[in-house]
Amino acid sequence: MATTSRQIELKSEKDLERMRRAGQATAKVFTELSKIIAPGISTKELNRLAHKIIRQIGGYPAFLGYRGFPASICASVNEEVVHGLPSAKKKLRDGDIIGIDIGVTLDGFIGDAAYTYEVGSISADKQKLLNVTKKCLQLGISKMTIGNRLGDISYAIQQHAESNGFSVVRDFVGHGIGRQMHEEPAVPNYGTPGTGPRLEAGMVLALEPMLIAGGHKVCVISDGWTVISEDHGDSAHYEHTVAVTHNGPEILTDFGSWTLETGT
Repeated sequence: MATTSRQIELKSEKDLERMRRAGQATAKVFTELSKIIAPGISTKELNRLAHKIIRQIGGYPAFLGYRGFPASICASVNEEVVHGLPSAKKKLRDGDIIGIDIGVTLDGFIGDAAYTYEVGSISADKQKLLNVTKKCLQLGISKMTIGNRLGDISYAIQQHAESNGFSVVRDFVGHGIGRQMHEEPAVPNYGTPGTGPRLEAGMVLALEPMLIAGGHKVCVISDGWTVISEDHGDSAHYEHTVAVTHNGPEILTDFGSWTLETGT
């Protein structure tokens, strides 16, 4: 392990091997949940299954108990942006979109990822939101090369989002990750190219663009956790844990569903 002058931890190859295992454990949970997401299922049931899979793998749900969070996943539906609290009362309906955020602790390291799913048939407007948010993640990852700066990632995400008519959430950002869920540096989804820390091999970042079909302002509802868009516009959230390597960015949580098949 090494650190930069800004106290950003650089992971060793041994660290990255452990992070790959944590990332693939996280990916497995998404693979299994994707098989049962359908109208009628409750977000509490999704949480129950995710918890069961994580424990069977030999990991621990990184979100459970983190800063007091009472569930193993975040499940955010439609205008819910992030930190959606699973509930038996929250049952998915045809036309919904649901953002699922999962963290898995395994062998002392954490994998963190998010994916927004269609429930049944969704509107063209919702599909565009999902496509653009997913593409923002792709573009951010593409900037994770040695010598680039953190602001290059942030700007790529913001520019694509706003050029397609969407807002980027400013109150919640991506982050460094490793032994802890949130490490240095913070990774905003907005910024100026050519600014911020220079990227080095061994940096591991959780990139997570969160877009809203409306204004960027958000608020927390009465459950104390679920964040919604202030003007109730739909929101999408995609995230991967990604390492900067000498061979380019390496997606540690890749589960095969993140690549866009459209040019949006």
